[in-house]
Amino acid sequence: MKKSTLKILFLTLTCVLTLAACDDPLTTSDTARLTAVIIDISLPDLPEGAEVADERVTFSNLNSGQSSTFLPDAGISVLPGVYDVSYSARVFTPGAATTNLRANVQSVSISSATARVELNPYNCIDSDDLIIAEIFFAGTLQPSGNSYIGDDYIKLYNNTDHTIYADGLTLFESKFLTTRKYAYSPDIMAEAMTVQALYTIPGSGKDVAVEPGEYLLLADTGIDHRVANPNSFDLSGADFEWFDQSTVPTMLDIDGVPANLDKWYCYTNSVFMLHNRGFRAVGIARIPVDRTHYLENYKYDYEYDEVTVAGTFPMSQSAYRLPNEWIVDVVNCSVASEYAWQVTASSLDCGWTACGTIDKDKTRFFHSVRRKLLYVAANGRAVFADTNNSSADFNGNCIASEIELQHTATDVNGTPATSITYDGAIPRL
Repeated sequence: MKKSTLKILFLTLTCVLTLAACDDPLTTSDTARLTAVIIDISLPDLPEGAEVADERVTFSNLNSGQSSTFLPDAGISVLPGVYDVSYSARVFTPGAATTNLRANVQSVSISSATARVELNPYNCIDSDDLIIAEIFFAGTLQPSGNSYIGDDYIKLYNNTDHTIYADGLTLFESKFLTTRKYAYSPDIMAEAMTVQALYTIPGSGKDVAVEPGEYLLLADTGIDHRVANPNSFDLSGADFEWFDQSTVPTMLDIDGVPANLDKWYCYTNSVFMLHNRGFRAVGIARIPVDRTHYLENYKYDYEYDEVTVAGTFPMSQSAYRLPNEWIVDVVNCSVASEYAWQVTASSLDCGWTACGTIDKDKTRFFHSVRRKLLYVAANGRAVFADTNNSSADFNGNCIASEIELQHTATDVNGTPATSITYDGAIPRL
């Protein structure tokens, strides 16, 4: 989209609205070190009569994990550090649907001198399709304290007011890690994602109906996991599972529920599992070509340099590219101590969510990331946030919804869940 500078906001030091509840009040010495930040915002071409409202600029400190959000008519001042900076707003156009403005720049270094940040928002139209409501990647613990695998799952949700058919919807996982940033060449992120696993919901077009307010449960292994681990839960009622014909004798998959996803591609010859610390992006896409055509025409060969204490080593690898316009929804996951970048274009997701705060965080087990509730409609249908910013749209480190619904273990000691929530935070009455 051709852009023109319709408005430039010069924000100088004044007051700050801090949203992170865990942020400590600034000390006198901290205040003396605050850096005034000037924000240059170049808006895209907008429809005639459009009004921009609800503008916010958020600074997320990559070292502390704390975030502060500023109003456009206030000033911005932050402590020196390295930040991800994001912008959000809503666009109201007479006679048209409300859209969202989004922008994001990563790893911005703010020094003791006055800083300037340039933001180029894009106009985002809400997708009329399913969304990812929950990702349970951390797994559970056995009573012995050992980790248990196979009970990871993903929940999709119909956030609209009409029936959506899930036939042909493809679940995918990113190849690149959110915790390791390289200068991949050629750089295709503006046009496509790099993926390493694709599993598609079967159907002829109208076989898998998802009604408004309903979920679709995709499981790793659709069995009652309590048989093998009393601290787990039952996934035998899952709608679909991703099943792999493993060629590794020591890593065989279990074919649980009858409905399997169609496996288009996976990087491993054994069993595919979600990254159990959540260091990749997970998404869903509508791929408009068949499997054979896709695998023949969308391979992505790339190069990068691996820098180690022993030297710099040129590397080359292959994966598959998934055009951004095919992607329906995607969620970047990471942890604060390891986060390096988002592995998607900002137009797809300009934030990230997490379970735990450090690598191999023992508190992550039994927890998932869950999409935030906006409101409950008069007919009882839950409506969830969907702004293409996982930092804003998701609650991290929540007790998994299946654990709540089945009142199964919330910890290694088998303590049962006693409440049921919409989003890991707001109780269902």
